[in-house]
Amino acid sequence: MKRARGFSLIELMIVVAVIGILVAIAYPSYQNQLRKGRRAEAQSFMMEVANKQQQYLLDARTYALGGGALATLGVAPPSDLANFYTFTVTPAAPTVPPMFTLTATVTSGSQQAPDGNLAIDNTGLKTRTDASGTHNW
Repeated sequence: MKRARGFSLIELMIVVAVIGILVAIAYPSYQNQLRKGRRAEAQSFMMEVANKQQQYLLDARTYALGGGALATLGVAPPSDLANFYTFTVTPAAPTVPPMFTLTATVTSGSQQAPDGNLAIDNTGLKTRTDASGTHNW
């Protein structure tokens, strides 16, 4: 009598079910880690801009402001963040005393939406505003 070789359909279905359960558990954690990584990258970029702003203040006695501020400082947001955040510098015109606020606004409908908006100002105050309120980074 010959013995059959290979896997039965039931065994294959059990393996597929186990893999499906593992993926269902792991995928949300993976997405959460990606979101945290993008937030950390945005925060790092914002710190770089804040440092450039302080250097610019020493040279020009004002901060680079408005829509062209990032270009004036010679920085550009990382290309992989462009789909998730929009960076803006306010106010649009110089103030007395000089001040600025750099805001990273989450693109609506993106995977970063639960994270909320990030902001840093000339005093170094770093905030994150999400559905539950405003927090420090």
